[in-house]
Amino acid sequence: MSSVSIMRYMKMRFSTRTAWETTESDLARALRERQQAGLALIDLTVSNPTHCGFAYDAAAILSALSAPEALEYEPNPRGMPMAREAVCRYYREHGAEVGPEQVFLTTSTSEAYSYVFRLLCDAGDEVLIAQPSYPLFDFLAALDDVRLVPYSLFYDYGWHLDVEDVCRRMTARTRAIVLVHPNNPTGHFTKLHERRQLEEVCVEHGLALIVDEVFLDYPLADAGGQSFAVGPHSALTFVLSGMSKIAGLPQMKAAWIAASGPQQELVEALVRLEVIADTFLSMNAPVQCALPHWMQLRHGIQRHISERTTGNLRVLDELLAKQRMVSRLDVDAGWYVVLRVPATRRDEEFAMELVRERGVSVHPGSFFGFEEAGYLVVSLLTPPVEFRAGVVKILRAFE
Repeated sequence: MSSVSIMRYMKMRFSTRTAWETTESDLARALRERQQAGLALIDLTVSNPTHCGFAYDAAAILSALSAPEALEYEPNPRGMPMAREAVCRYYREHGAEVGPEQVFLTTSTSEAYSYVFRLLCDAGDEVLIAQPSYPLFDFLAALDDVRLVPYSLFYDYGWHLDVEDVCRRMTARTRAIVLVHPNNPTGHFTKLHERRQLEEVCVEHGLALIVDEVFLDYPLADAGGQSFAVGPHSALTFVLSGMSKIAGLPQMKAAWIAASGPQQELVEALVRLEVIADTFLSMNAPVQCALPHWMQLRHGIQRHISERTTGNLRVLDELLAKQRMVSRLDVDAGWYVVLRVPATRRDEEFAMELVRERGVSVHPGSFFGFEEAGYLVVSLLTPPVEFRAGVVKILRAFE
């Protein structure tokens, strides 16, 4: 590199919003070293359904991408009408009446969050979000210059939303409340009385609700959760979901926003969202044409995934019943379960020990924002034989 190039490089300035800590963590290093050594590893963190041995109807999925209509370019900020109507049919199956004009197609729920953050927030404004939760939100908020403020989920014979803590966390710069329904990783469905309380708070303080429902179709308990797309809506509400979880197709990059709320606020939000969406026009035509077909296919893969998650949960309970050192927390829905383990060390240290000495990969609770030690998070998507073997190895670590 020439001296001139070095000087130019040294003068470069990057945005502070991308000044992330990118140093390899001790846990990531332990995983990398085990893999490089060619040692066996049972992955109890897997979240990609396409890597879990499920049977997909490949011909039907791929043939949907060859629709002749995809050769015509018809830019529509909201997305093609037939694709949005397929989303509306999905919500009708959940008891909700959503019109095509209320739907905006995006390439991912991450992009959907970005659209809504830009709609609601100026730089430095705040959005409240439940803790524990998935760490992706920290990056999404930072990229849109939004500050995330955590509010508490607490556990007392099941998970509960602390509405009083939500109110304590609000400031003059709060613009929205985010819910993941059901939550990831706790699997907590927001109960109807919790929803009503949150809507009252939003109406009183002029806030919007942003509800991520990607795991809605995967209940693990008898009682499922009602979609927030079901009215009436006293507060402006944005429901986010997509094909990544609904149809087990994360590679197809198809998601949406379904907006609802009081008429005057909703109309204004839709007009502004259309300008945002028109600026990017992100979803490609073949995927939009295929989306109605994939919607029709979703029930098969949902059945396979649900059989896997409920079966693994049953195996977990059978193994936990044979010992007393490890337990699990109640879970309503989703693909994950939280284990309660003796808090003899930091969760990251125990997760590293499991990788190095037992050949098992788990998430430490701190990854999702658990403040106290003694929590591990495992995926219920792992193939059954591997799942049982991995759980056995965890339990033996406490013998």
